[in-house]
Amino acid sequence: MYHHLTVVALTPETPDAVTIHLEHPDGQVLPSQPGQFLTLIVPCGPDGRKERRAYSLSSTPHEAPRLSVTVKRVTGGLVSNYLLDNVQVGQQLEVMAPLGNFSLVPHPQAARSLVLVGAGSGITPLMSILKAVLKTEANSRVLLVYGNRNEESVIFQQQLNELEGNSNGRLQIEHVYSQPLHPGGAHQHTGRLNRTALLRILEQRHDAPATQATYYLCGPDGMMAEARAALDLLGVPANQIYRESFVAAAEAAETAALHGDVSAAPAAPAGTRRVTIRYEGSEYVLDVPEKATILETALAQDIDLPYSCQAGLCTACRGKCLSGKVHLDEREGLSDAEMKQGYVLTCVGHPLTDDVVIEIG
Repeated sequence: MYHHLTVVALTPETPDAVTIHLEHPDGQVLPSQPGQFLTLIVPCGPDGRKERRAYSLSSTPHEAPRLSVTVKRVTGGLVSNYLLDNVQVGQQLEVMAPLGNFSLVPHPQAARSLVLVGAGSGITPLMSILKAVLKTEANSRVLLVYGNRNEESVIFQQQLNELEGNSNGRLQIEHVYSQPLHPGGAHQHTGRLNRTALLRILEQRHDAPATQATYYLCGPDGMMAEARAALDLLGVPANQIYRESFVAAAEAAETAALHGDVSAAPAAPAGTRRVTIRYEGSEYVLDVPEKATILETALAQDIDLPYSCQAGLCTACRGKCLSGKVHLDEREGLSDAEMKQGYVLTCVGHPLTDDVVIEIG
């Protein structure tokens, strides 16, 4: 699950964003899907403590063995600033294998209409998805709606221009700038990427009805809420809409102000509860205190369980509850089907009974 990859190249994208290209020293391919993320484990905390941050892959499987992540500087961000200020070609970075449910599996015979809606660094997983579709699906079409402050803050600007120009019309890009430097350009819209802007752009698209497209949303929660409201007005079925909240969570974690939509379900009963964790052939028994999460308790006992965002979004800490009951503070990262199958997230999980057994991996 843990790997040491070598930095083989660095690509500046904007004044505050860099793409880090990584490869396994022996050329080993780490399987991934377009849209997934890579967790970097960086010794940048106090006294060299390792910190974890998940960054979406901007590379695609056909670029293997190379994996690429794009890091944007966050004001006060511990990991992002460390990486942008210190990472060098030739050094090694510890990572976890690619994970994430916000992904697309390309099929050569597919003929679909995709609409990708992103803002800021939310472009990263969308870039992976659109490159994979353009490479693999000759009969599919992609519309990218991308919001930024201005033209200089567009991540992957040159790549996007080249991909659109070489796509034979299969890729259409609509830029939305809140503070454009040169207003009035073609395929350019002024203002925030909100419900009104998205509706206006979608109404101008004639290659496929809105209700027949598949949508991928990634960016700040406010933008995604606006986009979802627009799609609801158009009658787009919920099962055709995918969203990735992890970008916002990662940025919030960087500034130590992480928060999300916490469920209003009843809290766990008072008192310590016993939990058994099965992981990589070992079994660990934890006494989880009231209000503590299962992951917090394990880490406090130096049990190295997998995790990344610690916000219930990335699913790196996912395990299956084999017995007992677990309350989740946040379930954004799990689908309804996963919930029904008993999957839990240890980073936001609290045991409700003393017979909880969770199997990870």
